[in-house]
Amino acid sequence: MNSYSILQSPIGDLKLVVDDSALIGLYFVGCDHIPAASRRWKLDARHPVLQQASKQLQEYFSRKRERFSLPLRLAGTDFQRKVWQQIALIPYGETITYTDLAKRADASDAIRAVGTATGRNPLSILIPCHRVMGKNGSLCGFAGGLERKRYLLERENLDARPLRIEMQVAIRD
Repeated sequence: MNSYSILQSPIGDLKLVVDDSALIGLYFVGCDHIPAASRRWKLDARHPVLQQASKQLQEYFSRKRERFSLPLRLAGTDFQRKVWQQIALIPYGETITYTDLAKRADASDAIRAVGTATGRNPLSILIPCHRVMGKNGSLCGFAGGLERKRYLLERENLDARPLRIEMQVAIRD
């Protein structure tokens, strides 16, 4: 059975989810994409992986950590995992566009599918999908909302350049 804890953060409550040995989810409470199975998860803030994740996220928010060292387990299609693996390679303090991400994932002809996979990232912040931008560096497409995305980017000292917000309609499969 999966366990979870709630971490209060500067961008709202975060739900951290773990299976027996690895973190499998980090979700923004009250936002889309929390699995329906969440009703069966049990609250257990004592789980060692949840404690470790909470500590590292607190360090991240206080600017004492740029990289995470946690056991992660990604559940998704092969395509989604390939996209998420490429997102994980985006260095702290840098951004790329969805077009660049599609190229890196060997899916240049599937930019919308890459965007959809990015939006289904089960480990926000840890798999830093907030570092993926729209065309021309515009701020768009984040399951936690654009204000949270802006905060995370500014927190990583990316506020030296203006961030344009571009409204985008989510495409559902």
